[in-house]
Amino acid sequence: MLTVTFGGDPLELKNRQLAVGDKLPDARLFDNHMTSFDISSTKGLRVFLTLPSLDTPVCDLEVRTFNQKASELPGVTIYAVSVDLPFAQARWCGDAHVDAVKSISDYNGAEFGRATGTFIEALALLTRAVIIVDADDTVVYIQYVPEIADPPDYESAYACIEQLVNG
Repeated sequence: MLTVTFGGDPLELKNRQLAVGDKLPDARLFDNHMTSFDISSTKGLRVFLTLPSLDTPVCDLEVRTFNQKASELPGVTIYAVSVDLPFAQARWCGDAHVDAVKSISDYNGAEFGRATGTFIEALALLTRAVIIVDADDTVVYIQYVPEIADPPDYESAYACIEQLVNG
């Protein structure tokens, strides 16, 4: 199991972490209308941003940053996954004018967090990670951010996405 830190305090992530080359495991999530869906129903080049909560400064900045970049990434779907309730996600997206990143909730059992090794049982939250998956459901990039309060490596993630988009 991988250990991340939060304010310097170590926290273990539960379950096996994903690696490049793994298939993205299926899990049930919820959209902003409380409609459940399976990850297996998503298609194409996808970016999954796992976050502790949209209502924190670093998560807010991360999703806004990816939302701005999304216009330069045709054919890429970006999801922000947290255990925030779908109603809170919808409110936050509206307030933040985020329309290119789709917020989805893992609040009911953290299936996605457990399947991707991003669940922090001690906090009942997801850690900060970036998972990029190609059209064949293969993980082509993953970053588990070592300190939860730090942003991800935007440039590495963008470089991977741009390489996949431009061939």
